[in-house]
Amino acid sequence: MKTIMAKSSQDLSSKKQFNWTTKVSNEEQQHEVVEEDTSLKISSNTNNTKDGKTVTPLKLPEVSISKSPSLNTIHEEKRDDAKLIQESETSASASASTRRKAVVAKLKSVLTSLGKNRGNFQQGLGTKVVGTLFGHKNGHVHFAFQKDANSQPAFLVELATPISGLVHEMSSGLVRIALECDKTDEKKSTRLIDEPLWRTYCNGKKCGFATTRECGPKELQILKAVEPISMGVGVLPRNEEESDECDSGDVMYMRAKFERVVGSRDSEAFYMMNPDCDGAAELSIYLLRV
Repeated sequence: MKTIMAKSSQDLSSKKQFNWTTKVSNEEQQHEVVEEDTSLKISSNTNNTKDGKTVTPLKLPEVSISKSPSLNTIHEEKRDDAKLIQESETSASASASTRRKAVVAKLKSVLTSLGKNRGNFQQGLGTKVVGTLFGHKNGHVHFAFQKDANSQPAFLVELATPISGLVHEMSSGLVRIALECDKTDEKKSTRLIDEPLWRTYCNGKKCGFATTRECGPKELQILKAVEPISMGVGVLPRNEEESDECDSGDVMYMRAKFERVVGSRDSEAFYMMNPDCDGAAELSIYLLRV
């Protein structure tokens, strides 16, 4: 009996010792785990802190992965882009054509206005021109030179000489009329037929002054009346509307072909071409810049 009690007491003591040993070992393992966690935290803190400065850990950017569009979507976008490019090219070409038309229209208007303002074109006068001498019986002599019978006069001048005196001179023989103007440096670019004022000489005698004029309604009406006549002398019946004017009366005219000779920028001559006369021209007109 004692032996059995002794064994049982030994077994209990051995069990207690085993349990205590196991408990101690478990506590030691837990203690070691805690120390390891603490050491890891300390090491991480020491790594984050360097030379008294806090070093923040590098964070990698988050990459978002999105699904790529489908092939149909890509083709649709390409078609839209091509359509936009085509529309932009069409609008650009339309705007360019509009600008071009505007420039052409402006250029045409400028040329038209220049033609209307100047009225006369020296380059339009060739070597053969149509000359018309006309005037009322109580008025002054007018000379008009045209490129052809139905064109605007390129040169129209009014002389202070009465037409009756010129007719008397022509009946006595050859007539030479010289129109002179002054030459200055400012007139180098001015055409000779554009000179406004002339000194007039008829067969060497001074006959006052002549002025270059624009073709007005009255002068144009007379030129239209003699347009079918290529050469000849005659009288146009007076216009009843002009009966009360001081220069009223029948209009005397002489129309013929003239040969134009350009000597220089400062000299031109017009010689009347008379097929019935083999000698010198019956009427000659000289333009001189002296």
